[in-house]
Amino acid sequence: MKLKSHSSSKKRFKVTGTGKLIANKAGKKHLLFNKSKRQKKLHKSGMGLFAKDEANIKKLLPYA
Repeated sequence: MKLKSHSSSKKRFKVTGTGKLIANKAGKKHLLFNKSKRQKKLHKSGMGLFAKDEANIKKLLPYA
């Protein structure tokens, strides 16, 4: 039987070539004038490794 991937997880997480999960960092979309330059600089790269709850996310994305 074919498993379904979780739709919102497909949009939020990507799997690297080595099998690690990456996701967009929070805090860089709006209300930026209230945030310090340092806060905004930490999110400059956009994507970050996501090791927390990796097993649960892999269950949501069976074919990733």
